[in-house]
Amino acid sequence: MNPRNKNSKLVYSTDMGRIKEAPEAAATPEGDGIVRLHRETKGRKGKGVTLIKGVLEKPDALKALAKKLKQQCGVGGSVKDGVIEIQTDDRQKLKELLEKAGYSAKIAGG
Repeated sequence: MNPRNKNSKLVYSTDMGRIKEAPEAAATPEGDGIVRLHRETKGRKGKGVTLIKGVLEKPDALKALAKKLKQQCGVGGSVKDGVIEIQTDDRQKLKELLEKAGYSAKIAGG
C-alpha cells in the first residue's frame, strides 16, 4: 500500500512521519465564456430574480462582481454555487453592466 496514494486515508506513518498532501488549487469554472441571464420565480412566492450563470471567475472575484451589480441596481442578492442571484427582473440593465465590465452577456429564456 502506497501512503502517498490519493485514495489512501493514511495521515501518519511510523516509517515516514506526517504525510502532507499538497493543497488543491481552487478550480476555475469551465464554460463557453458567455454569461447568461436567466429569470426565475420558482420557489420565491412569485418574486422574480435574475440568475447570472457562466461567469468564469474565482469565488472572490465572483462575490466582488455580485456586490458591484447589486449596488448599481440598488437591490439585494447572493452568490450560490458559482451562480449570482440578483433580486431584480431588469435583465437588460444587468446585461449592459456586464458588457461594460468586459463580459459577453446574453439574455436566456423567455
